[in-house]
Amino acid sequence: MLNVGSPAPDMAVDEKILNISSPVANEETKGGVERENWKNPFQFFFYCLGYAIGFGNVWRFPYLCYKNGGAAFLIPYLTMLFVAGIPVFFMELSIGQYVSLGPTVLFYKLAPIFSGCYYEEGAALCRNQSLFFFNHSCLSLEDYCGLEDLLPFNETHCQNSANTSLTPIEKVVTRISASEDFFRNRMLRVTGSTWEDMGDMQWELVGLMALSCVIVGICLSRGIKTTGNIVYFTALFPYAVMFILFIRGITLEGAYKGLEFYILKPNVTRLTEVEVWCEAAVQIFFSTGICYGSLITLSSYSKFTNNCMRDAFVVTITNCSTSVFFGVVIFSVLGFLANEMGVNVNEVAASGSGLAFVVYPAAISLMPIPQLWSVLFFLMLINVGFGTQFSMVEAVTTAIVDQFESLRKRKPLVVMGTCISLFLMGLSMCLQGGIYMLEVFVFYSPGVSILIICILQMIAVIGIFGFRNLLNAVEEMKIRVRLPLRIYWGVTWLCLTPASLILITVISFTDIVPASWEEYLFPEAIQVLGWLLCYCPVAVVILGAAHAVATNKEEFLTLFKTTSEFCPANKRAKQEEEINAKFRYLSHNEVFMIENGSS
Repeated sequence: MLNVGSPAPDMAVDEKILNISSPVANEETKGGVERENWKNPFQFFFYCLGYAIGFGNVWRFPYLCYKNGGAAFLIPYLTMLFVAGIPVFFMELSIGQYVSLGPTVLFYKLAPIFSGCYYEEGAALCRNQSLFFFNHSCLSLEDYCGLEDLLPFNETHCQNSANTSLTPIEKVVTRISASEDFFRNRMLRVTGSTWEDMGDMQWELVGLMALSCVIVGICLSRGIKTTGNIVYFTALFPYAVMFILFIRGITLEGAYKGLEFYILKPNVTRLTEVEVWCEAAVQIFFSTGICYGSLITLSSYSKFTNNCMRDAFVVTITNCSTSVFFGVVIFSVLGFLANEMGVNVNEVAASGSGLAFVVYPAAISLMPIPQLWSVLFFLMLINVGFGTQFSMVEAVTTAIVDQFESLRKRKPLVVMGTCISLFLMGLSMCLQGGIYMLEVFVFYSPGVSILIICILQMIAVIGIFGFRNLLNAVEEMKIRVRLPLRIYWGVTWLCLTPASLILITVISFTDIVPASWEEYLFPEAIQVLGWLLCYCPVAVVILGAAHAVATNKEEFLTLFKTTSEFCPANKRAKQEEEINAKFRYLSHNEVFMIENGSS
């Protein structure tokens, strides 16, 4: 039986003192397991910059800009940047830095009902001789038509002898460029693969993926201070390469032709189309990396007084400027390619992997010293990939060690375990038909679920924690918010940002397009798989809320209230010290006494 009080004066007492302390408090004070911090603000800035500058800047934005009205697309793009991009970016940086916790633990302390948030890539010579190029040979019209058992009809058509139907010359055989042939038939070996038959494992790709996981694992296992030094290179090297390619690109014949298609002939009539505004908003989310948990994780390692508001403006504006600059580099080279092929730029413009691995390499191959430009371009892509991957894996490992703090001193093992798990999950993408799995992830992952997560995040931070409390927290971190910025944050956080997010989410449900790769439309079962992947993060939020309700021992409304632990790390440690107690065991009569640690 447990009694609290003083023992009788005449009792013989054998007194033993037991210190009962919070495990978290103990671990945070032991040497070697304290939460790391960035060595200096520049490490944090370049880490965020490397995370935000991703493949979306290189192969997605230029195509969207060309597709949606050229320079006119910058109007909705910049509008969505200031309406949703910067406000959400700063909100994530501020709460992560204020509480010094990763998103999985942070949202539980912010509001238990949101505890599930964030649990969750020789023909021209033949033409001049009126011959046809096929399989590295120049063929006559008769031989070329004979490839498909057809007869020559005239210089532009072949004839089927059985039914006298005509087939245009360009459709007799499917012709692809050398770069596309290498990408499809040598690197991927995707030809003939389907979802029903994904083919064999591509061991070269498996080895390269294993190498990338090892590099990421070794870098992150040494801690954020070491990785912070590495990102100086991974963040800045792409700019150096793209500047070199920019100088080379604008001096190529036909470069102006490409820039005309990209940005010099704006089509303002496209601004009246809702689709353009939706694509601008999605690109802002995709490009800046908001609502993926990585920004909260990175800012949680910042010093309490770091000016994250300045970082939010600089990183996001730099990110968008980079997208525009990369577009100039890409389309100047595409203009050169179109000029060499004698076609319009829109016939060579592409997005995604087609741009990075087919069109751009084809253009580079026509330049003098193509090996040099190829090496620079792909080294740039590798660094862009590593910059994003460092932040993504760090977000996962931080979530694990924040949730299970006993693992903090074993973080290198957590990092390697995470990398091995990600490697195993990526093996399906190394099959001959693995590009299909990759496209499913690319198509569905930055979709509606991210918008829904962002809306829930806005409800948790602005609706429950409160706009005034968030501004007070920012000022507590010694960040001065002048009146114009107070008005800006108030208008966006309380009105424009949530309204635009809800509107775009609703519109997204009305414009659903099935996933495909080139002309191969994926089966319905795979579309269902894609939607399951899309809504996994939302399902985890629901499960987290259900768990919070099931384990709640207080009033139901407390699930929608900010806990006392949503505070700076030093205050949280002080709270834990105050609730520690000393138990005095009186062995003579088995009576326990409880004394406050402060007594």
